[in-house]
Amino acid sequence: MHILLTNDDGYNAPGIQELYRVLKTKTKHDVSIAAPEGQRSATGHSITLFTPLFVTEHSLEGPCKGFSISGTPSDCVKLAIQGKLIPKPDLLISGINQGANLGTDIFYSGTVSAAMEGVLLGVPSIAVSLANFEYKDFGPSATYLADHLDLLLKLQHKGLMNLNFPGKPQTQWRGLKVTRLGKAIYENIFEKRSDPRGRVYFWQSGNLIRDCEDDTDLTAIQDDFISVTPMHSDLTDFASLQAWKDFFSDKL
Repeated sequence: MHILLTNDDGYNAPGIQELYRVLKTKTKHDVSIAAPEGQRSATGHSITLFTPLFVTEHSLEGPCKGFSISGTPSDCVKLAIQGKLIPKPDLLISGINQGANLGTDIFYSGTVSAAMEGVLLGVPSIAVSLANFEYKDFGPSATYLADHLDLLLKLQHKGLMNLNFPGKPQTQWRGLKVTRLGKAIYENIFEKRSDPRGRVYFWQSGNLIRDCEDDTDLTAIQDDFISVTPMHSDLTDFASLQAWKDFFSDKL
């Protein structure tokens, strides 16, 4: 199997490099990398249209290659697959991200968006995150994923699998839960300031309000479980679809 790794933390980020090392050590899969040349967190599903994309090639073990790219995470996936930098992969893994991608935060996440781009291009994809910005040991998460990769693939899920690991030692993990997306709502604060030349700017911060329902990814991580959430690219509100058809049928 050919796996493409990508992320939003950058080609040299420890999460993606540790995942590559573990996959090459513990599996027999071919592994390529196409990732941003630097930090691109919270870029969502943005793509680059009005500037060129620059590519630096890196040698990897075996026949596969790595590419650091001057664009966004979604750019990296599109260029790697549609630009034929690599043969079309059988699986895309985005991560391991430094920090959680839970609840409604997935709409801002470059990690999840890169994985969703893989889905849009017909490649089953997994977004993987370590739910802590301070905890730096990616080894247990990478090893867990490598050890259970064949099991996860038996689901034959054609969409996106969003996987978050507790950001603490593996001895404190309590197992795995299949979850739905929770709601992460921010009370944003925009502090108004002025630079030395008098130009006004704003510095964004705020507090996170999380829902506490038992079956969400947010609660699972809070309770030290691995969270796995099945997702797909179709945002249609099917519950409203027929009602809207009936409502508008004789009005327009």
